[in-house]
Amino acid sequence: MSVAETQENSSEVSQLSTSEEVGSQEDQPTLVHPWPYLEEFFELVGCKNNSFRMRCKLCAPKYHELMAFKNSPSNLKKHIEKKHPTRLERYTQLTSASLKRKSSTEGSLAPPSKQTKLWETQRVSQASVDKVVLKFVVQGLHPPHIVQQQGFIDLVQHLRPNTNVMTRNTIVNKVTKASTEMKRKLKATLSEIEFIATTTDCWTAHRRSFIGVTAHWFNPQTLQRSCAALACKQLKGSHTFSALAGALNDIHTEFNIREKIVRTTTDNGSNFLKAFRIYGQTDENNNPEPVGESDGEEDDGGQNDDDDDEEESFEGVEFVDAGALLDEDDYLEYQLPKHHCCACHLLNLVSTVDALKAEVKPLYKRVSRSTFAKCSSLWNKSSRSTTASEVIEDHCKLQLLRPVATRWNSLFSAVERMVRITREQGEGALAAVCSELDTPKFTPVELAFLAEYANTMSPVAKALDVLQGETSVQMGWLVPTITLLKTKLQQLNVASKFCEPLIAALLSGLEKRFGEMLTDPELIAAAILVPKFKTCWTSDENILKLGLIFRPKRACTASKNFENQLLLRLNKAYW
Repeated sequence: MSVAETQENSSEVSQLSTSEEVGSQEDQPTLVHPWPYLEEFFELVGCKNNSFRMRCKLCAPKYHELMAFKNSPSNLKKHIEKKHPTRLERYTQLTSASLKRKSSTEGSLAPPSKQTKLWETQRVSQASVDKVVLKFVVQGLHPPHIVQQQGFIDLVQHLRPNTNVMTRNTIVNKVTKASTEMKRKLKATLSEIEFIATTTDCWTAHRRSFIGVTAHWFNPQTLQRSCAALACKQLKGSHTFSALAGALNDIHTEFNIREKIVRTTTDNGSNFLKAFRIYGQTDENNNPEPVGESDGEEDDGGQNDDDDDEEESFEGVEFVDAGALLDEDDYLEYQLPKHHCCACHLLNLVSTVDALKAEVKPLYKRVSRSTFAKCSSLWNKSSRSTTASEVIEDHCKLQLLRPVATRWNSLFSAVERMVRITREQGEGALAAVCSELDTPKFTPVELAFLAEYANTMSPVAKALDVLQGETSVQMGWLVPTITLLKTKLQQLNVASKFCEPLIAALLSGLEKRFGEMLTDPELIAAAILVPKFKTCWTSDENILKLGLIFRPKRACTASKNFENQLLLRLNKAYW
């Protein structure tokens, strides 16, 4: 081979290597310093596996290269501590400033994080699994034996292999323990509250009787309304007034709030009314009036040694059976707080029981019964037949609402829906539905009556919605709401064509059931103290005067002193 050929081959090789080097540099991505705040000390050289190759600038002119993991610069800190201890304070300042600073470009500067694999998830301890299972049982009110069902065990172990599932006895013990701790915290909270209001109800379900009690108060620091469930337990035996009084007295005593309760609100059942009438608060010391006083003669202090005189001294004495006296009920066995009737229940009675008295007028009775009979026929058809529901939706574009016997508002909503259908789809829609379902058709008079009935009962329904509120409604809303309701009904009476008897019956019912409340100085004062109302809800100066001169009596605060699972569910904040 000649020299010329050798030089030519060597030039081709050098050109090829140069082009390959340039290509490799072009393919290599630009490296970005993973910790820009440390550029003062370290320079990024390259990457190797899961680490960065860093050159220490402080070691210059000596070339010193270090390896640092991609997720931590701890090796760099160790190098500073070992080789450059005088710069450690500066290194700490740089890292601290970086932790405090939330840079928007931090995500783009950081290396891409590795996606977490399913098998690399954080380990869950046995205690946390037990806690979640306990919460599942409590929140769902599940029977304790659900934890022993094979399907539940498979579910837990599939989500967290090698996990032990609690037994039924363990879950029962944990529920009991959590309930005890919840009650302890609740008692501690109530011990710091000066005034408390309670509500009570009694009902029957699944052939068992239950009594429920809730407590309501204002947080002294935040002035926010707070509430808790005190009891929801089975009440055995008949719902007599003495049984209810005993159950309430036991619950109040258990939480040491008997002397702090301002009022207890219940429905208007005769058993509740009698319990509070006999055992309720009647004087400022929360003691009932004495049933009777014994009369006796004073001893003159004389002495008589004669046997005859001693026998004569017993002639005026009446002997009675001591056992019979002990068996007599002196109505001091239980002590209940002041009673307040549920305003929503009273308003329901006004809308149902008192409204029926309007039927003493023959014309109103005839139109009302005829109209509601046809409405009931449609409601029954729509609820019992899917075909009827489809026919109604095709013609009316809406479904009918069926009333519920225990909720008067549902009757108003059902009537309002029919009025809305007539207004939007025309009278022909209901006529077509009645024809296809073979039910009596509505006459124009009956449709007009439905519209006026809905217009008349609308203020009552709105007042009931206001009083049923759970967050913003206070005692001060009661008197203004009922007062404004009476005013609106009186205004509607002027232009009423069919419902004059109904309006008269409603006004009479409001006066009978709310008359004493509307003149109660305490309730009037509560209304005046509400910023929304103040004194603008009435123009009667005598009514306002009763509230303005009212001085509340302070409560005695001498005392500092299937249910567990439900209470835990209701009182989440206390366990």
